[in-house]
Formats: sequence, C-alpha cells, structure tokens
Amino acid sequence: MLRALAVDDERPSLEELLYLLNADPRVGSAEGAGDATEALRRINRALESGPGGPEAIDVVFLDINMPGLDGLDLARLLTGFAEPPLVVFVTAHEDFAVQAFELKAVDYVLKPVRKERLAEAVRRAAELRGTAPRIPVSEPDPDHIPVELGGVTRFVPVEDITHVEAQGDYARLHTVRGSHLVRIPLATLEDRWRSRGFVRIHRRHLVALRHIGELRLDAGTVSVMVGSEELQVSRRHTRELRDLLTRRP
Repeated sequence: MLRALAVDDERPSLEELLYLLNADPRVGSAEGAGDATEALRRINRALESGPGGPEAIDVVFLDINMPGLDGLDLARLLTGFAEPPLVVFVTAHEDFAVQAFELKAVDYVLKPVRKERLAEAVRRAAELRGTAPRIPVSEPDPDHIPVELGGVTRFVPVEDITHVEAQGDYARLHTVRGSHLVRIPLATLEDRWRSRGFVRIHRRHLVALRHIGELRLDAGTVSVMVGSEELQVSRRHTRELRDLLTRRP
C-alpha cells in the first residue's frame, strides 16, 4: 500500500487530488501539504522516522507552479536525499514536462485530473516502489544556495556572500548586491561553509575571509571591515580570526 503526500497551493485542487488518491485501493494513506516548504518539512520528518516509520512517504504528487519554492525546486532538493520518495508531477502546464522527466519523475499528470489518468500514475508508482535509485542521488549544489525573492526561487553563488547575520532561526545572507533571508540557523551554515573560508567572528556573524578588507583595533575592541560595513569581533573569536588572516595568502 502506497503512502502518498499531495502538494498543491490551491485548496480545491489539493482536496480533489486527495479524494482521488484515497479512493484508489493501492493507496494506503494520503496526506496534503499547501506548499513546497511544508512538504519538505514533512518529507524530512518521514526520512527521520525511517523507511518503515509511521510518517514514511513512498510517493509525492507534486504541483509545479507554487509561490516561493516551486515543485521543480523541491524535486531538485530531493535529489540530495539518500532515499527520496518517488515523484509524480500534477500540473496544469505542459511546458515543464522535459524538466520533470530529467528529474526522473514517475509520471506527469495534467490538470484537470481524470480518475483514470491518476490511477495510471499510481500504478506506475506502485510498480517502482522499492527500486533504487528512484530519483538520481547527487550532492546538493555546494556552490549555490536557494533563496526566495518576490515569490521566485533564485540560486545565489556562495562566493558572492560577504557575511551572514543570525536572525533567530533564520540567517540573512549579505552580498555586494543586497541581502536574502533564509530559514537556516547560522550554526548550520558555519559547519557547511567552514571549508569554503567562512569563519565565525561573533555569535551573530559569520564572515567570508576573502571579503575582509581591514582588521581594526581600537581601545581593546576588534572589528573587521567587510565592504563598507564594520562588524565587531568577539573576544573568544579574535585570536582564531587573527591567525587565519595572518595565514591568508
């Protein structure tokens, strides 16, 4: 019995899809998510619970055009998972079929969804469940980070980021052209980008060494210039920073 997750930002479409999925005898359970971000959290929980866990997901029925993170973006993110769920795209647009199948989607179902057509997608998913790899497994792109801007997901080059500022559970990425807010803790980015020359200088700031223009000492306080911005360095991070800057080629 398949465990399904349906993702669509339009409530009537989501409810109709869930109704059809729950009516299919090969589907043991079907839950809904109103956007790709919610779906990603749900998939993460499922993977943490394990393949046979209570929240496991076998297949995601995924709309494409959604605000913020869209369906194709979510499918690309899933390529970084060791055991991703199968993906069936359900959309009103024919234009993305090539991209969808490049991501090894099980099927591409056009809206309005017909019961017989969805049943065929479910049949394919049921046959493929348990085969590996279901979506090609690859490492997440280490050179870019996805950010949302005006309802559009863009991929910002990590080398363009001058420094990162902690804002609760979020982090603000600063570049020479502006800033972007992402829902990633600063500590996570510190671990991820340490090998790329980022260093913690304060509980609130992570800085790219290559973008530090000056190290300033003033009455016992230490700060760095990153572009036109001056950032304070805490005492606990001062020695490490000075050593790294001394060794910098």
